[in-house]
Amino acid sequence: MIFKKRPKTMSERPNVSAEAPESAKATARPLAAEGQDEQVKDELTAASEAAAEHVSSDAEAGGRKDVAELAGELEAARADVADLKDKWLRLNAEFDNFRKRTAKEKLEMLQFAGENTVKNILPVLDDMERAIANNAQVEDVAVMREGFHLVYNKLMHILGSQGVRPMAGEKGQPFDTDRHEAITKAPAPTNDLKGKVLDVVENGYTLHDKVIRYAKVVVGE
Repeated sequence: MIFKKRPKTMSERPNVSAEAPESAKATARPLAAEGQDEQVKDELTAASEAAAEHVSSDAEAGGRKDVAELAGELEAARADVADLKDKWLRLNAEFDNFRKRTAKEKLEMLQFAGENTVKNILPVLDDMERAIANNAQVEDVAVMREGFHLVYNKLMHILGSQGVRPMAGEKGQPFDTDRHEAITKAPAPTNDLKGKVLDVVENGYTLHDKVIRYAKVVVGE
């Protein structure tokens, strides 16, 4: 005999209807939350993109402004360099002209340093020429001597006006290598003249107290 399984009645079945809504609600909640998250993400992404675009546009504008300022500064610097170069060239040219002019003036000064002295001596030369011409007709020796003395005094006066002075009173003075040039030695007539000037062969001269020619002397020994 075969036994058949009796179907369960509604009261005997598990309460499925009570659990079904809860499971459906549980399933529906994650789906809704997931949809809200996606919407929030989309909104955040859009806001981020807008902010990034705004920052990018500001940065680009600031970059263009910085480039313009740098270009202006570069042009100003180039203008300053050109101006300084022009000034340097002008100054260098002026200095070169000054150097050449100074060298020329220095050379002329060396060449014509004694111009005034020569001009002052020329009248003495004229007197000498007239004296030579007159001496050819004059037989009086005293007149000739007087003429020579006049010319000599005139020449010494001109040289004195230029600062030239003869060394006077050297005879009997101790021999001084800063003023004298010994051309020879001679026996001293007395012991107190040993090492002193016995005779002056050529006078010495000074120019503004500077020795320009040593006196040639004979020294006693």
